Amino acid sequence: MLYQWAANALNNYVPLKADDISGLLEIPPSPEMGDVALPCFVLAKSFRKAPQEIARSIAEAFSHPHMTAAAAGPYVNLTFDREFYGGMMMDELAQEKVPQTGKGIKAVIDMSSPNIAKPFGIGHLRSTMIGAALYNMHKLAGYDIVSVNHLGDWGTQFGKQIAAYKRWGNDDLLAADPIGESLKLYVRFHEEAEHDDTLEPEAREWFRKLEEGDEEARALWTYFVNVSMKEFDRMYGRLNVRFDYTLGESFYNDKMPAVVKALKDKGLLVESDGALVVRLDDEGMPPCLILKKDGTTIYPTRDLATAIYRHDVMKADRILYVVGNEQRLHFQQVFAVLGKMGMDWADRCTHLPFGLMKFEGKKMSTRRGKIVKLEDVLDEAVERALAIINEKNPGLEQKERVAEAVGIGAIIFGDLKNHRLNEVDFSLEDALNFDGETGPYVQYTYARTQSVLAKGAAVKDGPADDAGTGEYTAAAAHLGDSGWELLKLLTRFPDQLERGVRSGEPSVLARYALDVAQSFNQFYNKERIVTDETSVRKARLRLTQLAGRTIARTLGLLGIQTPERM
Repeated sequence: MLYQWAANALNNYVPLKADDISGLLEIPPSPEMGDVALPCFVLAKSFRKAPQEIARSIAEAFSHPHMTAAAAGPYVNLTFDREFYGGMMMDELAQEKVPQTGKGIKAVIDMSSPNIAKPFGIGHLRSTMIGAALYNMHKLAGYDIVSVNHLGDWGTQFGKQIAAYKRWGNDDLLAADPIGESLKLYVRFHEEAEHDDTLEPEAREWFRKLEEGDEEARALWTYFVNVSMKEFDRMYGRLNVRFDYTLGESFYNDKMPAVVKALKDKGLLVESDGALVVRLDDEGMPPCLILKKDGTTIYPTRDLATAIYRHDVMKADRILYVVGNEQRLHFQQVFAVLGKMGMDWADRCTHLPFGLMKFEGKKMSTRRGKIVKLEDVLDEAVERALAIINEKNPGLEQKERVAEAVGIGAIIFGDLKNHRLNEVDFSLEDALNFDGETGPYVQYTYARTQSVLAKGAAVKDGPADDAGTGEYTAAAAHLGDSGWELLKLLTRFPDQLERGVRSGEPSVLARYALDVAQSFNQFYNKERIVTDETSVRKARLRLTQLAGRTIARTLGLLGIQTPERM
């Protein structure tokens, strides 16, 4: 909004198109310098002058009825007429428009993807919530977006699970705690395999039987899948995460032979120590294993079949994979093999990696049984949130519901505020702090906007949803400096959404939500909102209303609820 107005005003003074100018604009480091800044470095070649001289010449020549320009080194700083633009900004914000940059583009996003027969641990949170946020962001930006939960329900680990069950399984213990007992069996397998050389071959044999449709192997696999899905669905319900499709690796079993045949027909498969691989020397990568020595498939084989299905059957224009950074080489190999197969859409497959999540500095390992159950963390977060509510606002209605929203929101925000490639050392105490860069702080700020609006509603002539530009034009000049800064920040929502979608980075919106919360609190502390002067009161209440909507909208995209009272 501001960038476009500034770009249009500068268009007569800069030899670039308005859209290109808009892409160069920045926010000055301090409000006193202006509202929008044009850096002149890229203009040096066309002007044949130093950036400082260019800025000075543009500022001197600039003429506009509702903007002023001033040079500051290599920058041209523009200042807007608050009275003229304030009402238009409020009116635009009320319409909640965002650019439909994804219109006509279908994208499939692969997210969450927990492994069957393992607890839903805190480590699964990253793929689940990063993926859910990106799904929401793409959808708002106009994409035809489809989410797929690509369950880890196939592979040699099931041979290990079955071998462990056959040796040490106890049906009564499994019936009492299916997931917990399954994990114990899996951990015991790896402990025993360190000094029992017969276990690994036994596991490979069971997986071979499973791939060949052995009745006993299939029955045990089906049992582990069913009990796991019941557990996963319960956790997704608490996180308010839904999927368009849940398709495990096993779904692609009958699609892998066609992939292997295509690779053979194109002469891409070569033998290496009894296995079949695709060589990627020309790509600077090790060979991609397709079939193991015993003829069984492996992870890359299934991912090749998966990608082809998503493109050919699901009709995806883009395929996004929200999978940990440790799988970077795997996806580079898969995409490279797709390219060698002649799939010209391979470059539209994107791996969106993320860093590890540690818990109190410790890396989690399913094999060693070092796993922190997400449900335990959610329960503790909700209990702590409820304790804080009982201390600060014991008379709050529906305390349990609010505690659930705050506790779970704290965990989600504590993850998503980090750049996805960063390693996250999770601290429940830090995440539940009501001060600082936390979910509860932003949620509390939203509740504060609703409290102010409730007070304003008790006064005649409060904010009207259908108010137009004219009603606020004169009063916009009286929002105060903090109100003007808040108003400008609210207009940045579409830019932040587009930036987050383009970079595959939910932290852009999480950080934006923090900025809006901090800006509103400054406005709240510096200006009297429910004032006696009608036009000023209405404008400030309208700004409060728009700030609340923006916070709720942004947190909603991240999968976080916004209670109206806390």
